[in-house]
Order: sequence, then structure tokens, then C-alpha cells
Amino acid sequence: MSRRHFLALMLPLVVGIASCGDGSSGGSVQDDGVLQIWWNEGYYPEETETVRQAVANWSAQAGVETELVFYSEKDLIQSSESAIAAGNPPDILYGQTLEPSLVPRLAWEGQLADVTDLLEPIRDLYSPEALDGVYYLNGESQERSYYAVPIAQQAAHIHYWTDLLANINQTGDAIPAEWDAFWGFWQQAQDSLRQSGSSPDLYGIGLPMSTDATDTSYQFEQFLEAFDVRLLDDNGELLVDDPQVRQGIIDTLTAYTSFYQDGYVPPNAVDWSDPDNNVLFLSGLTVMTPNPTLSIPGSQRQDEVTYKERMATTEWPNKPNGDPMRYVASIKQVMIFADSPQLEEAKDFVSFLVQPEVLSQFVEGAQGRYFPVMPQLLESPFWTDASDPHISVAVRQFESTRPLYTVLSPAYSQVQAENVWGIAVRSVSADGVTPEEAADTAIAEIKRIFTRWN
Repeated sequence: MSRRHFLALMLPLVVGIASCGDGSSGGSVQDDGVLQIWWNEGYYPEETETVRQAVANWSAQAGVETELVFYSEKDLIQSSESAIAAGNPPDILYGQTLEPSLVPRLAWEGQLADVTDLLEPIRDLYSPEALDGVYYLNGESQERSYYAVPIAQQAAHIHYWTDLLANINQTGDAIPAEWDAFWGFWQQAQDSLRQSGSSPDLYGIGLPMSTDATDTSYQFEQFLEAFDVRLLDDNGELLVDDPQVRQGIIDTLTAYTSFYQDGYVPPNAVDWSDPDNNVLFLSGLTVMTPNPTLSIPGSQRQDEVTYKERMATTEWPNKPNGDPMRYVASIKQVMIFADSPQLEEAKDFVSFLVQPEVLSQFVEGAQGRYFPVMPQLLESPFWTDASDPHISVAVRQFESTRPLYTVLSPAYSQVQAENVWGIAVRSVSADGVTPEEAADTAIAEIKRIFTRWN
């Protein structure tokens, strides 16, 4: 089988990305002496170009022939799964959305190379939380080790239009820090804007409610954190049989879906895909929207008035119990396959990529969409600009994070892959299922998934 594919064709963020390939799945890994790297096409040209340049620089320096192939997000998932099933994966794989569902499973199955030898010499450069996010369990040895290399991280951010608030004589300083008052602020903003003559299609809150959007699961996980609902213990064991955990899930579902049921979220949110909350917000049809990355302001960086004056980012409110919010962070990570014919070359390239001066170019090339995993990178003017209404807020958010539950148990990666929480949210929002029924269905499904993994 040929392992060569055409480069992906990048389209604007709001309409997604497309790609094509000329290879077919099948066969086994062949050592053709070429280091194969599959990479997620960046949302911005600068992001893609920094990867292309890093590969070119390393290849020339190391004297190793390298093939870098870019895929759209959707095509990368499909192509990766097909290649892995056929026993013909690339040597190196990076995908923006592969961490929750794919990486823990591959580590469990022993398909990923142990990269402890790569990370140990530079572990002091990383934040502890970033290293925790790649410390996976191997199913055969039943021991944990480092099976991926962190290169960036993301968390849920909240964006809003300052000019829409100005239309009702409000400013960002008026946004409450208390949980109920915070969400009530955006509901009142919708009511006031409509009363003042704004479009009836304008909504206060852009929360996804669909099964198609992975954002739904991510935002719901942040709500679970807000309600202090802990689903797994430190050993990866389920806690969902605890009546308090069940009640916490019910309370979280009730809170999350109430905004939709009360008419403060766009009706089509039950059918959104991942870009749709971005699209509606950038179209001025929602006053605020949470988003798992800083891609929304990043897309407007070239328009200084919009980026710095019309749009702003705010921290999440305190938890309902009054405690400060802790953010659920997804670690973006590079995988090296254990059976790679060019294993040492693959490790050498990734070691080159995570040199601070190289990695900083990648993270900044992403327009701040992702956040550094090395604290020293925050010393760059890109991150220290206090006048930036988005980056400055993100820096504060990443002072308190925890990794996704997929690190504690590979079984939870299947929970993510099946979008259990998205199904629960949509069933309450669109199908009239009670939060109690939806919670019990989700708990039963999670237990079924974990039973299959044991």
C-alpha cells in the first residue's frame, strides 16, 4: 500500500476544513526509510507553517527523509482509525481531538511507544499538570508511564460582545462572579436587548446541546467540575453508584439544560456541530458563548477593533458553593507508535519539536488558540500583554486546572467517544426526558462501558 496522501486543503474556520487522499487502507508497516508524520491541519496558516518549517529544519539537520501529511480534523480521525486497524499507522501522529478518545486506548493496548526517555531530561520544563495528562496505564503491564508528549493545552473560555452590552448600558465590570447571578446576567442581557429592539434571533447564551458537537461533552464536563461531581477516584474506579454522585449529575443536567428550556439558547443548538457556536457568536446572534479553545478571538486577531474593543473574554464564575473555579484541561499531545520502523528518528524529531524555542513558535502560531505547557514560554510578550482582553484572562484560568478523566482510565475515553454526556444533554433539551432519567441512562451506559474494559 502507498502511504502517501495529498495535503489537506484548508478552508476558513467558520466553515471547517476539507482534505483528500490517494492512498487506501490495508497492509502492514513497511520500512521505506521515510519518517511518516500525520498532523492535524491548523486553524490558521501560521500554525500549519510552523509545523512544516520545524519538520523541514529537523529533516535537513538530521539527514532523514520525512513525509509530513496534513489532514482535516474529521479525515484525520477516520484515516488514523483505518490505518491503525490495518496495522499501518504513521510513525508520528498528532490530532487536536484525538486525546480524549484515542490516545488512552492506544496506550492501554500497548500500541504507543514509551517516551519516558524523551521526557525525563526535560521534565522540569513542563508544568506538572501537563505531564499528568500523558501518564497513561498500559493494559498488559498494568503500570503507568509516559506514552505521549505534551505540546499544548486547552480549556473552556467564555467570550462576549462588549458592544452588545454597551447597547444596554452594561460593561464587563458588571459581570457577577457568583454562579447563579453570572448566568442570570446573560439571560437579562437577552431580555433587555430584545426589549430595546434587537433581533428576536439574538440569544444570551451559546451553549451546545447536541450529540454531534464534541463541545457539548467538553462544556458539560466543565459544569460537572463546577458542581464538584467527581466520577472517578484517583485509581480510575467509578464512583457513579454513590447516591451523591448521581444527584450531582442530575443537578448538573438540570442546570445545563435549563438555559435552553427557558429560551436563552438558540433553538438549533440541539443540532449544532463543533463550529456552530463559533458561527452564531461571530454572526452576532449570541451575546456570549463558551468555547473549548481561544479560536473565536484568534479568528479576529487581524481586526484589531473587533479583537480588542468589541469582543472580550471573561473567567467562569465561582462554583455554586462559592469556591473558585478549577478548569478541565485537555492536553494536546504527540504520539509515536511502538512498532515504528523509525522509532529513534521519531523520538529525535519530537525532541526537536519540544525545544522551547521551537514549541513557542507552534503555540503562538496557533494565535493563542492553545496554551503553553511549559511555564517559561509564558515569558514571551505574546502572553504577557496585559492589554490583550483574551490572552490575559486565559493566563489566569490556567493557574488552576485538572486533566480529563481519560488519564485516570482508558475506559473513559470510550465514554468520550460515544458522547454519553452529549446524548444525555440532548435528550433532556429536545426529547422531554427528565434529568433523573437522563442521568440514570448515562450512568448505566458508563458502567456498561467500564465493564467491557475490565
